[in-house]
Amino acid sequence: MWRYLVLGVAALLLFAAAWTFMGGRARTQPVLPVAPPGEASTEVENAALPATVPEATAKTREQKRFDRYDKDRDGKVTRDEYLVSRRKAYAKLDTNGDGRLTFDEWALKTTTKFAAADKDKSGAMAADEFATTAVKRSGKPRCVCPPVQPEE
Repeated sequence: MWRYLVLGVAALLLFAAAWTFMGGRARTQPVLPVAPPGEASTEVENAALPATVPEATAKTREQKRFDRYDKDRDGKVTRDEYLVSRRKAYAKLDTNGDGRLTFDEWALKTTTKFAAADKDKSGAMAADEFATTAVKRSGKPRCVCPPVQPEE
């Protein structure tokens, strides 16, 4: 019985503490500054907006993806249609065309890259040789983000 009484008092104290911290302390100042009257919309802003909202295309992204796989356009994606991209990738790796993929065929690109980087043909790469195996990145950034405006 004692436990229930202590539990009830603890719950009431917790509720009172939450009410004290959360209740009635809303922010009274607006988060964004209020625009002076007459400057709410400028002609530059209005000129940039189109007169009507453009309609979305009839096909969704998923419908377009489905159409890429459905080669015979029968409204169904068969197992063969679904695996076409995998078969093409496999065929590129199967260099001798026997239908079986050996480890050497699978790792051909990596072993070729290793052989080209191992200049002294020692079977091991030193740090300077290993540095030549790094992925060559293009000079363009990954995302085209607008420049950050300095705060005044």
